[in-house]
Amino acid sequence: MTVSKGIYIGLCLFLGGIGVHKFYAGKWAQGLLYLAFFWTGVPLILSVFDLFGTIFKRPDEYGQIIV
Repeated sequence: MTVSKGIYIGLCLFLGGIGVHKFYAGKWAQGLLYLAFFWTGVPLILSVFDLFGTIFKRPDEYGQIIV
């Protein structure tokens, strides 16, 4: 699925610990897992990895990336 790189990065930064960026990308199962385990802190760490992976992806001419 293609998503806006800027919006995805913003969601990772501010709401990544509860998995909002996964819901935005259409990955509902992963989003629910992030939401179910947010109290452990593990989804927050995983969202940091998602953030850095997204920062280095090259967007297309419309600013979209594939996640």
